[in-house]
Amino acid sequence: MSEKSNKFTLIGLLLVFVLPVMAAKLALDNRWFNSGATNKGELLQPVRDFSTVLAKQEPKWRIVYSVPETCDAACKNAIYSIHQVWIALGRETDRAEATVILTDTSDQTVLKSLENEHNLHVLRVSDDTASNAMLPQDSGSIMLVDTLNNAMLRYPTFEDKNAAVQSSRDILADVKKLLKLSRIG
Repeated sequence: MSEKSNKFTLIGLLLVFVLPVMAAKLALDNRWFNSGATNKGELLQPVRDFSTVLAKQEPKWRIVYSVPETCDAACKNAIYSIHQVWIALGRETDRAEATVILTDTSDQTVLKSLENEHNLHVLRVSDDTASNAMLPQDSGSIMLVDTLNNAMLRYPTFEDKNAAVQSSRDILADVKKLLKLSRIG
């Protein structure tokens, strides 16, 4: 082989290996593709530690909602949504739990309506305990908590019933996916 032929071979090999890397870098930098995230909820960075709130609770996946001072339509829709998501899990319901957190300042009238709901786990905690686990931007949100008591996904609540139902579908999709991938809980 001649020296000229060796140079073309070397340049050809470099192009074959370097060109795709450069193209990938360019595509990443310019966001020319859809990201690979498939979760419907907002990923919490960093995760919220719910260990103090869920102390002495058995390890389960939890769909958590903390009741605010006034339970408006969005609050009622959120409670309805987490309950419906839990029911929709079907045979996987033993691995998950719909949890409503009531604090000292939560709307206590909600407790009366929850007495008839046997599938909702009501947890009473102090305001300090709840504020240690949740950030201010978490209030009024539905949270997905893993078996290690880390809240990792957050979902908005809606006053409109149709929007709340659509959000429930998103929560259900994420919970089903996580239960499928997890061997714990």
